[in-house]
Amino acid sequence: MKKELISMAPHIGIFGKRNVGKSSLINSITGQNIAIVSDIPGTTTDPVGKRMEILPLGPVYIVDTAGIDDEGELGKERVKKSLEVLGKTDLVILVSTYSTFNDFDKKFIGSMKKRNEKILVVFSKMDIEKNDSKVMEWLKENKVKYIEVSSKTGENISKLREKIASLLEEVITSDVIIRDLVGKNDIVVHVIPIDSAAPKGRVILPQEQVLRDALDANSISIVVQDTQLEESLKVLHRKPKLVITDSQVVDLVSKVVPKDIDITTYSILFSRLKGDLVEYVRGLQVLKKLKDGDKIFLAEACTHHTQYDDIGRVKLPAWIEKYTGKKLNFIMNPGVMIHKDISDSKLIILCGNCMINRKEVLSRILKAKEENIPVTNYGVIISHIHNALNRTIKVFKDAYDEYIKSFPESGC
Repeated sequence: MKKELISMAPHIGIFGKRNVGKSSLINSITGQNIAIVSDIPGTTTDPVGKRMEILPLGPVYIVDTAGIDDEGELGKERVKKSLEVLGKTDLVILVSTYSTFNDFDKKFIGSMKKRNEKILVVFSKMDIEKNDSKVMEWLKENKVKYIEVSSKTGENISKLREKIASLLEEVITSDVIIRDLVGKNDIVVHVIPIDSAAPKGRVILPQEQVLRDALDANSISIVVQDTQLEESLKVLHRKPKLVITDSQVVDLVSKVVPKDIDITTYSILFSRLKGDLVEYVRGLQVLKKLKDGDKIFLAEACTHHTQYDDIGRVKLPAWIEKYTGKKLNFIMNPGVMIHKDISDSKLIILCGNCMINRKEVLSRILKAKEENIPVTNYGVIISHIHNALNRTIKVFKDAYDEYIKSFPESGC
């Protein structure tokens, strides 16, 4: 599995108190010594991840975390790092032993159930421990799934893999990007600008994934730069079924492409794949209410080298201020968002989120909702500002209907 496609694989988080066998368990599950095993509590300091295959499920990403009962100032930072993993975890595995299972574990399980997390309790060290009827009774009363294993002897490790696969089958989402929009021999035009942000010698991940999905649909892909689009449309003998563009040139594309040809953007496609496109459209309504000095929180999923015309730090803020006529306070936050203070933000704008999984995107949206803050994303707001959103989301009926309801003047 390519490293960048970790974002498309189900994530499994291994949690538990110190010295309960988390690292031994992850080594047994993966069949490799990727985590340091020691009798000294607190050996694991930072989350450690490993890609692997669990048949018949396929690729997964397993993360070993530090003990969630760690102490001291440094220990608190380790716990904080461990809990950050929850925001991207599709399956929570709580490792414990019958002799150490206590109110701490029960509280953790309760908090996971309140968050609607899918959780499995794994009792390790069964080669040296006997089960506890009181603990088992509590688990059954609270409808908590559990399994007993031994990392040392390998007892029930295969059954654990099967259990993980069955639980993850319930949360795996579609990997369809455009295969439901185009079919065999449909022409798809991919508009890929080559500017200062374009990586030398390759295309960026969303463009690569969309192109592959178009090939899987047996459609015919035409790849052009924005400066070649108009001439390319003239020489095609058949009308394209769909034109897909980078958001940065959506203004040009929406003017060049005839109105009877559907267009969308890479960011909007990934909004549907990983996020909540309808919620992003709904979040645009706050643009009408912004005042000078309002805080806009820009949440990028990864760090990158900033260009002089960077989309998040330069272009987008300028476009928003021009559209609203307000002088706004833009806060850029690359990386993890879960612990950030967003309470005084008037709007949260997520990036395309190509480098993180769907669970983490939904966690970011949930955090915004919990703070009662509108949320949108780069592709949606850029299309809206350039009067192109009525075209770039028209192929997605629920989002389009929401947009026309909020902005009736934008109807085609």
